Amino acid sequence: MTRIAAGGISIECATFSPLLSELSDFRVLRGDEQLARYPFVSALDGIDFAPFLHANAVPGGVVRRSAYEALKGEFLDGLAAGAPWDGVYLDMHGAMAVEGIDDAEADFISAARALVGPDCLISASYDLHGNLTAAIMEQLDLISAYRTAPHEDALETRERALRLLLRCLRTGRRPHKAFIRIPLLLSGERSMTLIEPGRSVYASIPQLIDGDAVLDASLLVGFTWADQARSQAAAVALGWDEAATHSAARTLAGAYWDARQDFDFGVPTGEVDDCISMALAADESTVFLSDSGDNITAGAAGDNPYVLERMLAHSVPRSLVTGISDAAAVAACFEAGPGAQLSLSLGGKLDPVHGQPLAVSGSVKRLHDSPDSGRQVILSVDNIDVILSERRLAYTSLVKFSQLGIDLLTYKIVCLKLGYLVPDFQRIAPLAIMALSPGAVHALPENLPFHKLRRPIYPFDRDMSWSP
Repeated sequence: MTRIAAGGISIECATFSPLLSELSDFRVLRGDEQLARYPFVSALDGIDFAPFLHANAVPGGVVRRSAYEALKGEFLDGLAAGAPWDGVYLDMHGAMAVEGIDDAEADFISAARALVGPDCLISASYDLHGNLTAAIMEQLDLISAYRTAPHEDALETRERALRLLLRCLRTGRRPHKAFIRIPLLLSGERSMTLIEPGRSVYASIPQLIDGDAVLDASLLVGFTWADQARSQAAAVALGWDEAATHSAARTLAGAYWDARQDFDFGVPTGEVDDCISMALAADESTVFLSDSGDNITAGAAGDNPYVLERMLAHSVPRSLVTGISDAAAVAACFEAGPGAQLSLSLGGKLDPVHGQPLAVSGSVKRLHDSPDSGRQVILSVDNIDVILSERRLAYTSLVKFSQLGIDLLTYKIVCLKLGYLVPDFQRIAPLAIMALSPGAVHALPENLPFHKLRRPIYPFDRDMSWSP
């Protein structure tokens, strides 16, 4: 039997957010629960697959050091107890930031390498919004990243990373690795793979892979909202032929760099007031409006009420704002009960740097409580239904709205704390507009106070030249 240990930590951390990600923010899977993340393992013969721990959290701020050390320590304890291993599969994201650690993934992977030794092969799967460094690549034997944004190939990428590991173990070979840092840092909203030029750049990846000379290739666009020296794009290739592997990485890096000026938002964008005016003037019965600066799926606090304030100022018709994180407001609504009229100070509590509280008066339309999502409230303020959540919740599926009895298409404007729309919403949105709203994850990172980036880097330095 081929013995493979599995685990990892997956979180995307916005360093511009004042929040700290705590241990309680992580959903930790172990054993059979973790095994459910890898349904493809049952089809693999001759493998003893041992899932020790996978910790995943909604994107947030920097991880508290003690939380990270607890998770890392538990994984390493399991790794040490079950040794020796033929291989290790690491299920990562790639954009984790930890208090006092410059390169958290390198710290985690290096610790695993120190335990299993130089002969054990290590493979990792990454989000394409991960940030890679030489320190990481020196410790990994294999890595494969998502090829879609919005992400629809997470499971496929995990399977690919594991199958690559098995192939190398069973042939007794280590592949050549090529790794190229690309001085380019675009927000995810400007590097989607559904539209050009991202669609063509990512469609070229399978053409670089012949399964022999080149086993795999990945393009990571990096994570924009981390003020770290490692924040930038990267191209990676793996293969049996050294020259072909290096050539594939150079080709991929060059294709991304050459297209840099063509990347743009895939939907109409503008300042908040302009976007609200666009939505009101649109012929479409429903317009999905992204509050991109307070995008929870990029790590923002999700409690900035600025877009709600501007929608009220525009006296919008029946609309929905979702979901402002405010535990105190939710508690007040639960205490008052359904139908109660009350005055509240909404938001501005988690991230007062980027948003101030908004005084509103409204009626409690609905209360909802669930083990997974905690307590939620629908508060009616003038013509706007506002979803308030006790916890930071990323509303990324239609199921979350159906649980609240909400039909999104009955509103004129649906404001979501997202950047690009996730697939569920893309499929139904008659029209999508993205507001360049204020917040910790502003969609134009050039507007944020970076201090640690390696310069020059595009688009911060637009006149720079570079070749891979």
